[in-house]
Amino acid sequence: MFDDSDPRKALLRTAPAEATATGPFCLPQVGRFHEDPPLATGTGWRAWMLGASRMVLRVVELDGTAEFARSGQLDEYMVFALEPSVRFTITTGAGAVEDHPGNHLFIVPPGDSRVTLQGRGTVTFVFTARSADLVAQCPPAARPAAPNPCIPPFQPWPDPPGGFRLRAYDLDVPVQEGRFGRIFRCTTLMVNILPRFTAPRDAAKVSPHFHASFEQVSLTLAGEFEHFLRWPWTPDQAHWLPDLRIACSSPSATVLPPPALHTTLWLSPESQIVDIFAPPRMDFSQRAGWVLNAEDYPMARTEIE
Repeated sequence: MFDDSDPRKALLRTAPAEATATGPFCLPQVGRFHEDPPLATGTGWRAWMLGASRMVLRVVELDGTAEFARSGQLDEYMVFALEPSVRFTITTGAGAVEDHPGNHLFIVPPGDSRVTLQGRGTVTFVFTARSADLVAQCPPAARPAAPNPCIPPFQPWPDPPGGFRLRAYDLDVPVQEGRFGRIFRCTTLMVNILPRFTAPRDAAKVSPHFHASFEQVSLTLAGEFEHFLRWPWTPDQAHWLPDLRIACSSPSATVLPPPALHTTLWLSPESQIVDIFAPPRMDFSQRAGWVLNAEDYPMARTEIE
């Protein structure tokens, strides 16, 4: 049900959710970082956490200096900021950057790493749920209450040729007709940093759709948003869930669980949203030119949703 102007209309179709869903279904998690008390603070920074079935977000509001370290990290993670004024110093066992400007996305290799932030802006870290210590830091209301039976076990994608290393990608990417956002992937994650919207969304051109077997985390970094969700009706009425309308300011993050039909309205003249998936989406990866760092990371051989 994509609007004709939405590049995702060209994606391969799956069977209707009503034909494949059996229930029971899971509700979304919502992190309203703009109003919730931070989970951690320091001189010049505040941080919030949100857990999903396959990933963990740490969102940092920075006005000064902050440092975050990982020891024996199992897999790759991502960190990014859209503000060029944020400066990154990242050290790993497979590369380093010093005083690197923001408006970049970094893919940090497994093992030990240290990320030092300076400046003012919002910085987002994205990990997989394999980092059990980070999952445990998420508030109970901000992580799944139970496993989602629609989501298969996590399976990372193939290792990058030449091995893991610290990678930096410039987010100053011009909009291209027919390409959906600015998509980057690694072995564990996919991030789509959509262009900044300069006007509220036309309510006559929304694109309600569903994912059969993977969740989507929608991170809002600027503006006011409304997420709309609707679940299939199955033969067992005990599995039915009421429609949801989730209003949130920024920053915030909402987990959109399968197989809920969903769409989003941005209500402000200046709005920014980032969609995050774990592992990478096969349908996005199969579209030529959509994944901007596709040459660095091979696709999985079979479809993993």
